[in-house]
Formats: sequence, C-alpha cells, structure tokens
Amino acid sequence: MSFPTSELFRNPRAMRASSPGANQDAFLERATVDRACAEISGWRGHEPTPLIDLTHLATALGVEAIQYKDEGGRFGLGSFKALGGPYAIFRHLAEEVSRRLGADATAEDLTSGRFRNISEAITFACATDGNHGRAVAWGARRFHAKAVVYMHEGVSLGREDAIAAFGADTVRIPGIYEDSLRAMRADAAANGWTVVSDTAGETDYDDTQIRIMAAYGVIPEEALTEIAPESMPTHVFVQGGVGGLCAGVFMRLWQRLGKDRPVFVVVEPNRADCIYQSAVAGAPAIVPGDLDTVMACLAASEVNYPAWRLLDSCVDYFLSIPDDWAPAAMCRLAEPAVGDPPVVAGESGAAGLAGLLAVLDDSNHREAIGVDGSSRILLIGSEGATDPEIYRKIVGRTAEAVVAG
Repeated sequence: MSFPTSELFRNPRAMRASSPGANQDAFLERATVDRACAEISGWRGHEPTPLIDLTHLATALGVEAIQYKDEGGRFGLGSFKALGGPYAIFRHLAEEVSRRLGADATAEDLTSGRFRNISEAITFACATDGNHGRAVAWGARRFHAKAVVYMHEGVSLGREDAIAAFGADTVRIPGIYEDSLRAMRADAAANGWTVVSDTAGETDYDDTQIRIMAAYGVIPEEALTEIAPESMPTHVFVQGGVGGLCAGVFMRLWQRLGKDRPVFVVVEPNRADCIYQSAVAGAPAIVPGDLDTVMACLAASEVNYPAWRLLDSCVDYFLSIPDDWAPAAMCRLAEPAVGDPPVVAGESGAAGLAGLLAVLDDSNHREAIGVDGSSRILLIGSEGATDPEIYRKIVGRTAEAVVAG
C-alpha cells in the first residue's frame, strides 16, 4: 500500500557516546529512573506488560524481528500513561507527608488511606488528550486525593467518560490541547491546586515532568529483561506527542546499552509534528492549526521542553507521517499474519508500527534509516482501545472480538 509522502529528518546533533552526558543527566539522571522503576514495580497490582513477538509480520515486512511492547493493560488503564501521572502524584504526596509530619509514606500507606487527612485536602489538576487525564484521575483516587481534568473540544466523549469514572471533575475548553493546558494552569493557580502536567516550557518546567519521564523508563526496563543480549533491537520506533514517552524510553535504553544502543526514531502525525518541526529548526517550534489527526493522543502543538532537551541529543531520525498509516497499522495488528497473536492497538498506540510501515514504503527512507533483513525492531504499543467506539469504527470489530480471534 502507498499513501502520501512521509517526511524524514536525520538529526545532525544525535550523540552515540557510551553514556548520556552531563547535559542529559541534568534533566534525567540514571538514578532518577532507577528510583522510579524500583518504586512502581512494588506497587499493588503492578505486572509487567507483555513483549509480543510478531515473527510472521517481521517475515512479511522483510526484517529479522519485530517486538511489540503492549501497554494496553498497564494497571487496567489502557495506556502507558498509568505510569507517569500516578508516580508524580505519589511523589508529591509522600513529600507532603514528610514535610508536615516528618514521616516516610510508602505507596501502600497512601493507598490504604493512612495519611488521607493530608491527601484528601489536595487537588491535582491536569490537561489531557485523554490518557494522561485518565491516569491522573486514577492516581488521585488510588491515593485518596482529588482531581480536576481539563480537556479541549477535540477529546472524545468516550475518553471523557473514562476519566469521570474515576471520580475526577472534568472541564471542557474550546480550542486545542494547549488552550486547555493554559486554562488549567490559570485555574490551578487561582484555586491552589497542584498541577500534574506532562509538559512544560523552558521557563516553567519542574520536577513533575522529570518524574513522569522517569516513570516511563519502566517500559524499556521491562523489555530489556526479556530480550537476550544477542537479540537486542537495532531500531526503536516510538510515537511523539509532547515527547515524554519517547524521551523516557530512549534515555533508559541509552543508559542501559550505551554506545550499543539502537537507532532511535520518533514518529508523529504530520498534522501535529511539533517534535519533527523542532528538530528541523534546531529549537522548540510550534505547529499551527487545529491539529486534527486520527492519532488523537499525539495532537500537541508544542514539545515538552525537558523532553526536547533529551530528544535533541539522542534521536537519530524524526519521522512525520500522514494519518493514513495509523488505521493501516491498527488493522495489521488486529488481523495479524498467520501465526502471530492479534493485538489491540488504539490510534496512537499503533503509531510506531505506522512509522515502520511508512519507512518500508519509501526506499529512500528505508535506506537512510538502515532497515533491512537483519533489522530487529522494537515498537512501543502505547495504548489499547482507549475509546472503544472509535476503535470499532476503524478496525471494523470490537477490541473484545479481536482478542477472541
């Protein structure tokens, strides 16, 4: 199949040193990721998400291996966001308990309600395209706090309902994601709420964005425990959005694999490719327009500044693709090659595979990135069917029917 042209940018600033340098460590130290991984792995209900071998798809596409890290089941929330927002909430509440009482609060302490006299007085606020808000609402309820979630007009009703189901108050704002973000920050300042944002600019980022990216390090950490040393990926395709996921994944792989790290590729929809545009400009850039993309959870016009500082130094290629590739990837996973298991991937969750398909469709891109018969591809399936109705319309079957085969 062929769709409109994708755009590929080779990053002239990418480093392939044995480990991240001081500039990168200033934003995301290895010890910070170590701490997040150790903490989250001990939470009640935590289970590593599956790393799925798509052996027959790899053969069909002419590569050696494709492995798909399926985040659709993470804490039952449908996406990787279940790691970042809740971890940031936990860290804030634990520090608040320590500040007020001089006590060390564990996640189990907060989950059990031991310090609910403190946590119930705190309201966490965020803006979302859907998944982050759901995770913040879940994290606030889990640790006995409150949540207010702001959404722009493009967020589906199904995703809003999923957020409200966890007891969060929801607020609709006209415009795009960044409009809801600005409104949320203003109201949070006026009401004394604690902001749990997975994105910020150069002058207003804080520990929250760093902690969220650190929590996403759990994903590659789990994957590395399952991959034999001789089978490590040669290429990793990760979807963009505001950049926190790809930064967290790439930095952990770089920290763990050093100069032997894979080729890092960021994938974005061409209607919301703020990371791609920033890479071309060599500085954070803003994408204008309504950001109308089927990959709804990647619809961001501005990159998260701490994530950008990391991505600018380690990403090898930035890829901007037409929307057509995402439904194609969703259907390819739902109706797999004979012998592969079916995989439920939402519109944004399938973006990594969509990027791989786009590269393989363009001989120049394929040659530039070096994808061939010896390539081993790692994909991050960042979400399942987080809006079941949208999923059904695209794939033609429900997620339950896909799983049932």
